[in-house]
Amino acid sequence: MTDVAALFNRLTLGVYVVGVAHGERRDAFTAAWVMQASYDPPLLVVSVSPSNASFPLFHDGGAFTVNVLKRGQLVHARHFGTLSGRDRDKLEGFAWHAGRGGAPVLDDALAYFECEVTESRPAGDHVLVTGRVVGGRVLVADGTPMRYAETGDMDGSSALYPARL
Repeated sequence: MTDVAALFNRLTLGVYVVGVAHGERRDAFTAAWVMQASYDPPLLVVSVSPSNASFPLFHDGGAFTVNVLKRGQLVHARHFGTLSGRDRDKLEGFAWHAGRGGAPVLDDALAYFECEVTESRPAGDHVLVTGRVVGGRVLVADGTPMRYAETGDMDGSSALYPARL
């Protein structure tokens, strides 16, 4: 029998903190399912659970940021990935500034993208949100991006895969 979680853990994934905003509301969450979708125009796709507290801010705010974490920022990955914005201000204690669409940019990220939402569509138990890249910057030129494998099973995802294919 195939160990589905072990199989999927062999995909090379980065670790990102996605920031969203609407009005005065701000939130951010850890994501590994982020990918480039187009060169022209430059598009990124983020996979987000509709049960995530940040989800309504995608629709209402129309913009998001993708903060690329650097190797060793496990504290960031854990903080933004295991706490809920329903319970607290997850940005408290972190240095950040608002991007051009209002979504949070982490000051100590490796790099960041600023995106405007262009569409969203259901994909299984998640929603794929596509954003046109309208800005961004590399903050640490010689840094190495964090890989999802560094997080272990911090998010409990191994229990979410089907038992077999």
